[in-house]
Amino acid sequence: MSDTKQLPKRHEVEEAKTWDLTTIYESDEAWERDFEAIDDLKDKFVNFQGTLGEGADKFLTAFETLLDLNRKLSKVFVYSHLKSDQDTENSTYQTLNDRARLKYAEVAEARSWFTPELLSLSPETIDRYFAEAEELQPYKHEIETILADRDHVLSAEKEALLAGASDILSSGSQTFSMLNNADIEFPTVTNEEGEKVQLSHGLYGELIQSTDRSVRQEAFKKMYEVYKGLNNTFASTLQSDVKKNNYLARVHHYDSARHQALSDNHIPESVHDTLLEVVNENLPLLHRYMALRKELLGLDELHMYDLYPPITGDNSLEYSFEEAKEATYEGLSVLGDEYKAILDKAFNERWIDVVENKGKRSGAYSSGMYDTNPFILLNWHDSLNHLYTLVHELGHSAHSYFTRNNQPYVYGDYSIFLAEIASTTNENLLTDYLLKKADSPKEKALILSQYLDGFKGTVFRQTQFAEFEHKIHTAAQEKQPLTADFLNKTYAEINDKFYGDVVVNDEEIQYEWSRIPHFYMGYYVYQYSTGFCAATALADKILNEEEGALEAYLDYLKSGSSDYPIEVMKKAGLDMTNKDYLQRAMDVFEQRLNQLEEVVKEIK
Repeated sequence: MSDTKQLPKRHEVEEAKTWDLTTIYESDEAWERDFEAIDDLKDKFVNFQGTLGEGADKFLTAFETLLDLNRKLSKVFVYSHLKSDQDTENSTYQTLNDRARLKYAEVAEARSWFTPELLSLSPETIDRYFAEAEELQPYKHEIETILADRDHVLSAEKEALLAGASDILSSGSQTFSMLNNADIEFPTVTNEEGEKVQLSHGLYGELIQSTDRSVRQEAFKKMYEVYKGLNNTFASTLQSDVKKNNYLARVHHYDSARHQALSDNHIPESVHDTLLEVVNENLPLLHRYMALRKELLGLDELHMYDLYPPITGDNSLEYSFEEAKEATYEGLSVLGDEYKAILDKAFNERWIDVVENKGKRSGAYSSGMYDTNPFILLNWHDSLNHLYTLVHELGHSAHSYFTRNNQPYVYGDYSIFLAEIASTTNENLLTDYLLKKADSPKEKALILSQYLDGFKGTVFRQTQFAEFEHKIHTAAQEKQPLTADFLNKTYAEINDKFYGDVVVNDEEIQYEWSRIPHFYMGYYVYQYSTGFCAATALADKILNEEEGALEAYLDYLKSGSSDYPIEVMKKAGLDMTNKDYLQRAMDVFEQRLNQLEEVVKEIK
């Protein structure tokens, strides 16, 4: 096995390609000091229990103490989870992260009295407080947001019990994460050079795009052999999480887990229903794209492992990280100097953890809080796909930076519903730039394919996930046990519908649900789809230099949670309560598909 390529260990990674977490805490000892200080803040806050009705000044002090407590806790948690994610095999930072999660549960229990007590105050009392204390005015929207949930908050005692059990209730998600990222031993496979390499989450993403069909077939089959072997275990972790979501929704008097999840952002459930409706109506477009892929790859049968290699059959465009950095600057230049200044910070101040190392959490994300940089985790491989991942995560980080530098702490974050719009606007802008720069039909075909594949993965695929997620939550609510067989069958049926007769519904694909971490995030995935469609419209406005479009877009990035998400987007020029923006995105997909069909004629 000496010739098998291994991932580098964390300490072997070049420092310049790691994130600089010393900007959060200079040392673990500094983290410990803040961790210990949380208890003092927690005790101070608990002492306000029973006093919210004693006047505007007491109410204001209690509320600001709560914000201070949340702020300190968030900083402690962000540091511990980033440290843990950079090497999930490091027991020191696993322990720190476990302690932070437990502290989070303690604090949640300690602050659980606040919302019920706030809701016990009469509307007249709240109005009087705002009139008496000018310092309360900046918090008005946040307090009104809490009051809007009046029908779904339990007594202080019941909320405390639920808050105290939060770490226990999240055990399904925690078990999945450790199993999926740290404990699974992946087998070795053969890469395009004929070398034996150890399969990993990041490497799988590269091998499944290989132009050598035997390479991607082996990677596909060996990846799902692992998940098949753990089928019942993953069914148990997912069922546990779904039951938790349904239970919490029921005890808080919501109609369903979906009702609760969408209500958190004041999103009507019709937004979710409309997405499923419009995407299902447009599945023939996806089937048409799959038929074109089958034709261009010259295959008798198109399998699930044939959906990712470049559609021209050539090696996909490769970008080193430095080349990707240059393309990012050029592709996003239409967003102006204010946006560029944030990109400078990201690249020059080590916001980005670039290299895949042994034990590192899979995938990519942007994470941070009000008092930290918006850090980015990558598992870099030289490819066009990873260039898109980079601009996507930079979209999140720029959104966070704009928000935190233009809003007070209380509004210094934004809902998930808004988050994916910023990231996928960047992807749309990058596509336009790359197409204009392309100097050959083959290059244009690769870029168009990347865009169409991105649309497939972000709109069609995430809606497929959203449909699966909704079906299993509904099934569990109706007392259907979420056994491995039920989950496999349900997933396979939805997958078959989405890809149609042109794609072979391989036996292994029924296990795909078991490796998707977003299923543990409670109605998260649909927002990728709605966000991409909204981003398509916003990018079009910016690229066409519509009057005020860029200013409105930057204002959206700076808004944070200062208004409800639907209202923020209306100010940016989009009404996401109707289906027009969804159909407009489908029209763009069809236009790009038409372009690709024309371009490939030049290649033949």
